[in-house]
Amino acid sequence: QVQLVESGGGSVQTGGSLRLSCVASGRAFSNLGMAWLRQAPGKEREFMAVIAWNSGSTVYADSANGRFTISRDNAQSTVYLQMNSLKPEDAAVYYCAAKPYGAAYHTAVDHYTFWGLGTQVTISS
Repeated sequence: QVQLVESGGGSVQTGGSLRLSCVASGRAFSNLGMAWLRQAPGKEREFMAVIAWNSGSTVYADSANGRFTISRDNAQSTVYLQMNSLKPEDAAVYYCAAKPYGAAYHTAVDHYTFWGLGTQVTISS
């Protein structure tokens, strides 16, 4: 089992930045592919970014490319999502997800076995 706890959400103005964090426990973090996904009210959960377990390779959704950066600190068992130039349409609950030996091509919601409870991001204009 893997436990994931997100933090760093909050309310920010359009154009602002937030850094989300997700701490993992229960399994060797270095063996986990990690991803961030989000779900806005009335919409399906969507993939935003992934970082592979071994190579550190990353893949982003088109909507995140150039604005969001995923990174990981294996020593701290933590994955981050730096979000810049935030837009109203970025408002959502952001979830951290993990997949043992997950690769950068794991970009579908149903690829992921382990999920955090989410952290709310609100964008004000």
